[in-house]
Amino acid sequence: MSIVIYGIKTCDSCRKATRALPGAAFRDIRADPLSTAERAEFIAAFGEGLLNRASTTWRGLDEAARAGSVESLLSDHPTLMKRPVIRSGAALYLGWKTDVQQSLGVA
Repeated sequence: MSIVIYGIKTCDSCRKATRALPGAAFRDIRADPLSTAERAEFIAAFGEGLLNRASTTWRGLDEAARAGSVESLLSDHPTLMKRPVIRSGAALYLGWKTDVQQSLGVA
């Protein structure tokens, strides 16, 4: 089963996931942004939870920008995505908490 980790290379959680899943492919969403279809799929799976409202990027946005749709926010500011998003076969996982690690068999 192929595993793809979507994130940014400077993210600590993404680094931890990459170390724990050595056979996984890593996709830096800054260098290779998500397609419209991928964003739609992730939003369908995680909804508003896909936005990282604790990020520096979010804090730097004005109220008008924050009022945008999840799709437009992620399109304009890819680093607003909570990380990592992990695709394992047909399943999608968000973050690198214990429940995700257990689901992927690494905890």
